[in-house]
Amino acid sequence: MKKWLARSGWLLLTAVLVVLVGLMVWEPFLAQKGRAAEGSASRTYEAEIIRSEYGVPHIYGKTDADVAYGVAIAHAEDDFFTLQDVIAMARGRYGAIAGEEGAQVDYVYHLLDARGTARRHYPGLPADTRALFEAYATGLNQYAEENAGEVKLGNLFPVNGEDVATGFALRQPFFFGLNNVIGPLVAGEPLPPEFGPAIPGYDPSETAPPIMNNPDGSETAAALPIHMGEDGAMAGSNAWAIAPAKSGDGVTRLVSNSHQPWRGGVAWYELVVESEEGWHYAGANFPGSPFPFLGHNEHLGWTNTVNRPDMTDIYRLEMDDSGTRYRLDGEWRDLESTTVTLPVRMGPLVLPVRRTVHRSAHGPVIINDNGAFAIRYGGIDNIGQLDAYYRLNKAETLAEWESVLARMDIPSTNFIYGDKDGNIAYVYNAAIPNRQAGPNWRGILPGNDSSLIWQGAVDYNRLPKIINPGSGWLYNANNQPYSAAGPADDIDPGSIAPELGVELKMTNRARRTEELMAQFDIIDRPTLERIKYDTGYVRADYVSTMMDGVAAIDTTGKPQLAQAQTLLASWDITSDNIGDADALALLMIRPWMGAEYQNQPLPDAEEELQQAADHLMKHFGTLTPPMSDLLRLRQGPGKYAVDLPLDGGSDTLRASTLWNVDEDGRLSVRHGDSFLMFIEWEPGQPVRSQSIQPFGAATTRPDSPHFTDQAALFVRKELKPVHFWRVDALKNARSRKTVRSN
Repeated sequence: MKKWLARSGWLLLTAVLVVLVGLMVWEPFLAQKGRAAEGSASRTYEAEIIRSEYGVPHIYGKTDADVAYGVAIAHAEDDFFTLQDVIAMARGRYGAIAGEEGAQVDYVYHLLDARGTARRHYPGLPADTRALFEAYATGLNQYAEENAGEVKLGNLFPVNGEDVATGFALRQPFFFGLNNVIGPLVAGEPLPPEFGPAIPGYDPSETAPPIMNNPDGSETAAALPIHMGEDGAMAGSNAWAIAPAKSGDGVTRLVSNSHQPWRGGVAWYELVVESEEGWHYAGANFPGSPFPFLGHNEHLGWTNTVNRPDMTDIYRLEMDDSGTRYRLDGEWRDLESTTVTLPVRMGPLVLPVRRTVHRSAHGPVIINDNGAFAIRYGGIDNIGQLDAYYRLNKAETLAEWESVLARMDIPSTNFIYGDKDGNIAYVYNAAIPNRQAGPNWRGILPGNDSSLIWQGAVDYNRLPKIINPGSGWLYNANNQPYSAAGPADDIDPGSIAPELGVELKMTNRARRTEELMAQFDIIDRPTLERIKYDTGYVRADYVSTMMDGVAAIDTTGKPQLAQAQTLLASWDITSDNIGDADALALLMIRPWMGAEYQNQPLPDAEEELQQAADHLMKHFGTLTPPMSDLLRLRQGPGKYAVDLPLDGGSDTLRASTLWNVDEDGRLSVRHGDSFLMFIEWEPGQPVRSQSIQPFGAATTRPDSPHFTDQAALFVRKELKPVHFWRVDALKNARSRKTVRSN
């Protein structure tokens, strides 16, 4: 009997071990094996990579495709870690790397049919655009093959152009906040207030969704199906264009001041590209792109800020008793349903989690305890942006540049433009759905009426835009388009149809810019720099609400709270590291900013003030530490690690917007001023530009001297030269090599 029991025990142990080993290795084997880029076996690419004194790659090639191949190699040398994450997202396998958070991304990959979108439309892109993407994929494959020890996930490579295109289809909708719709629907929670009154019969659970810890130390609701690192669109960007008549010296100036995460899949990567086919551009891209998204060529340049038009419509479907059919125009239709397997890494194991995704004629469908809801969003089933950005890179005139935007292929983001001829422009770009007038598009729509299923985007001529205003200046700081050029030139809100759903909010940065721009008859370079680096707030909107709320607190019997209340009342409304109240105000502002931008309930003033005071007393022993002791630029580990003081705050023009709270109580900024570029066209002179990033080119290579070599400049508000012209790149080269495909 004992032998039998022992034998049974060994059999059980063996079975358990077999299961555990299976959970460790199943995902790479069952994942669909990738295929190499089209024609890569017969095509040889060659590119020269010259790195500047700051490690910024300048990529040269005979053809545009050669350059795209070199872009992949250079970027992988600096951040192959993040590039693999992006590719895993584009393959629906991110959960095998990032666990629950990654599986949320994979769920959205299937829900939005990102792969299907790419498969349907990638073959129809122009041949030269596809060649660019195939060459880029070849570069990634080559780096992965030559550096196999860095590869995180089996069978992730090879990849091809369609894989890269899929990444675009997946990630773009989240720049206009699609996650703010998908998340609540998946969790069965109330929708954002912009969707109007609660749905009749919609009774979400009062239980808050579980909180998950992200790799960067932040927290997010586990119910949210995607966390790209942007923390929503609230953090924003700034942009300015100054015409020659306003600049004081006849120079056209364009300032790109994007606010993006400092690490991860939507962190900027600076580069300069040049081919013998006429592609010559300096700027920055995101991991997974063969071309820059903003910057300048010889003739013109542009930058972007996130805008927030109403890009998403929600339909409540009428389902039959089986839950498999929905009614449309009096007929029952089958709901398209597919069961998918999401890989979810948990320690050494990867668990297979089955989920069902649905689609209707409207678009993706989410079913929760309150019903079935279909989603339709601007830019759905379109990857024309892959070609559009490429054409924008090579445009030479304002008319040519506008003709690309007019295709309505780039789903969202404002464009601020400048060129060598002295033109400046602002375009509230968005592929806004071409809705009929009449229905309440801000509410939940009936899903049984096909006339409400719009097709395509509005015409370009219906978008808000300003070309060459009389004021001589343009700006945007993620605000409504009706403040952009000064009162005499601004767009009349009455001229824009309400069904376009244009946002009506003003950020504090926008109010501050309005205030500053109005002070100067001439905005020369030093003045423009003072405006860009301004750390002040305007006492309006949520800032005023916060200050009034704190002033109204009854602090009787609460001496520390009374001291904090008095201190905040003395605040000089800046985040410049000078005033005694700056550290306390820094901690206080962010919750109100977040609530305002995300349409959430306002925080409790007493609770927030107490938490801020407790934090400062615990970690600094005083309510008045220098703000620069609290707010830090940190990047490490290794011999090139940095820990430097910062200024600026949430929603100031010098933006230190979001941070992690480290163990020592310091705030380690992870989102704010990121890629910054000043571009100038002086009459009769070649274009020139300067730029800066918070860390350096090699953001995930701690052993590289370019891991943090821009940090000190960034903190001092200094810029480095952009070597747009090859002769300057050669003069300042730190390294130079030629790469060829295998």
